[in-house]
Amino acid sequence: MIAVDEAHCISQWGYDFRPAYLAIADIRNFLPDIPVLALTATATPKVAKDICEKLKFDQPRILTNSFARPNLAYLVRRTDAKSDTLIKMATGLKGSGVIYCGTRKATQDVTDLLISGGITAAAYHAGLPVLVKQQTQADWISGKTQVICATNAFGMGIDKPDVRFVAHVSIPESPEAYFQEAGRAGRDGHK
Repeated sequence: MIAVDEAHCISQWGYDFRPAYLAIADIRNFLPDIPVLALTATATPKVAKDICEKLKFDQPRILTNSFARPNLAYLVRRTDAKSDTLIKMATGLKGSGVIYCGTRKATQDVTDLLISGGITAAAYHAGLPVLVKQQTQADWISGKTQVICATNAFGMGIDKPDVRFVAHVSIPESPEAYFQEAGRAGRDGHK
């Protein structure tokens, strides 16, 4: 079987950010009788259709489920003191957190802010050297770093059970991106 995880990348990012996803269908030329499974937590009907076309499904069977996860709470905090709110959020919860930022510079600015508040934090974005990204992610996964401040380059394949909060300091590019990123919290079923 060919299993494609994070299959939404074929449609949403395959054209520029993750071009290797567009080449997955070429494998079918070498393994024509092998079943193909595409998995994603977030796909609009348009994205699902694009995935099916790009993977050359003749007779797609699409199974969907609700985005609802009862252990997650979604909210907007209006504040004139974003810095204080982020520090309070990170210190008020046990476990790990992810703060999504709109720019590479913002990831470092938010990291510096959290560190100044006594929180172990690290920046993560596509412009970092591969080894730095790997170490940053490993430190966060192991719990050495509590909060990772990242652009949307962070998150594929992340299944860390103790993520207690995901915050966005910038508005995500789409509702699907928001649910994909927010869904990294509470994988252990806890709030």
